[in-house]
This record gives sequence, C-alpha cells and structure tokens, in this order.
Amino acid sequence: MPGLIIDRLSMRFDLPNGASVQALKDVSLNLKAGELLSVLGPSGCGKTTLLNIVAGFLAPTEGQVVLNNKVVEGPGPERGMVFQQGALFEWMSVRENVGFGPSMKKMPSKEKAQIVDHLLDVVGLQDFKEKAVYELSGGMQQRVALARCLANEPDVILMDEPLGALDALTREKMQGLVLKLWKETGKTIILITHSVEEALLLGERLLVMAPRPGRIHTEYRLPFAEMGVGQDLREVKKHPKFGEIREEILGMIWNMEEEIMGRQEGA
Repeated sequence: MPGLIIDRLSMRFDLPNGASVQALKDVSLNLKAGELLSVLGPSGCGKTTLLNIVAGFLAPTEGQVVLNNKVVEGPGPERGMVFQQGALFEWMSVRENVGFGPSMKKMPSKEKAQIVDHLLDVVGLQDFKEKAVYELSGGMQQRVALARCLANEPDVILMDEPLGALDALTREKMQGLVLKLWKETGKTIILITHSVEEALLLGERLLVMAPRPGRIHTEYRLPFAEMGVGQDLREVKKHPKFGEIREEILGMIWNMEEEIMGRQEGA
C-alpha cells in the first residue's frame, strides 16, 4: 500500500573509545499518505535520528524504511526536508531559491515559472520574489524553505524543528500555514518539535518518544490539526481536551527528564 512504513528500526552509534550509544530501538510505525505526524520527547530520545533515517541521511543499524513500496536507501526527491534554519542559498533571490529544484530537473522555463509563482502565492511571498534571502525575516525565510520543498513535489515532507527559531507571533502564523499546506496539498508530513503545544496543534497523530534507547512511548490521535485548518489557533487551544492532553504529556516528559537526571547522577 502507498504510504510510509517504519519497520523495526534500530540505530546504534559506535564511538571511537569502543563504547556505543543506542539512539533508537525497535521503532515501528505505519503512516498513510496524507497523514500529519508530530513527534516530541525529551532530548536524546532519537527524534532527529529517526527523521534523518527517513530522509536517507543515515542508514539504520537494523530495520528499514519503506516509502510507496520501495526501501529507502538514501536521499531522494520523494522526501523533502525543511530544517530549523532554512538552509537557503543566500546569494539567490527568493524566486531562484524556490525554482532551484525544478531547474535541476531541467524543467522548461515557462513551466518552472508557473510553479514558482503559484507556490509564492500560496506562502504569501509573491511581492518579495526578487528579494535576496538575507533581506527577509526569519519567518519569511521559512516560507521560502517550505515553497522550495514543495517545488520538488515530494510525497513526504520532513520538518526538523522548522519553527523553533521564530518569535511567538510569527510561529503561530507559520503553524497556520503548515496546516493550510497540509490540507491543500495532501502531503504526508512528519514534524519534529520540542513544543508540546505545537505538537498538539500540528499533529493529526502525535508520538511521544522515550529516551535512550529511543522508542515510541505513547501515541495519540488528535482532532486539533483538523480543527485548526483556517481557524484561529488560539481558539483551538481553548478546547478543554487540548489543555488536558497538554498537561498529561508535559507530566510524561517531565518524568522522563527526571529519570534521565537520576541516571546521570548515579553514573
């Protein structure tokens, strides 16, 4: 079936001194095409390692990732990545950044221009297309990064703390944009975050991971992403269930952090 399968994934990092770190252990997950997954957990729980394996940047020690019935063996255009910092080409204009992927595919100029113009409209940057990246705010740069990712027409969008460096107001606006793009494009999205509120707002499914070895601790299926499409996210946060689950997850992560600190003090 089309979709993303994470099958009994484990990752061990061997250190130069002969020791090793078990970053992930026996992680399994099935994502249908078009699902929006948020992942959070304490530091060291393997969130970014998991994302990098799905992206093809790391080869797992055990297990495999299968996307649309094909085993992931390295990076590929069917998986797009949006980083915490936009990783944009600062010497290029906004338009050139968004059109970079289509240019690499040797797409005809007229078709590329149509795609770029459409995506700049979608992310609200049409008036800034000739600006250099360094002239933009952090939030606008992340809009460019999202548009550039979409220009490659990936099946899966991978987001590693994409909004973590933004101020609170800009972050809320970008959360709304992520939901809008998810609904309009039908893309599968995996988003890593340290913010419990953000994970609740943007996760149709939400995974809480436990630390070392990194593994899935609890999974939630939530209504808030669907509720937030085109709505004031502050109103979504007022839902009584939102506050209840937020406190439950905060307590869960707090206990994990306490356990980690206890291990370190006892070492």
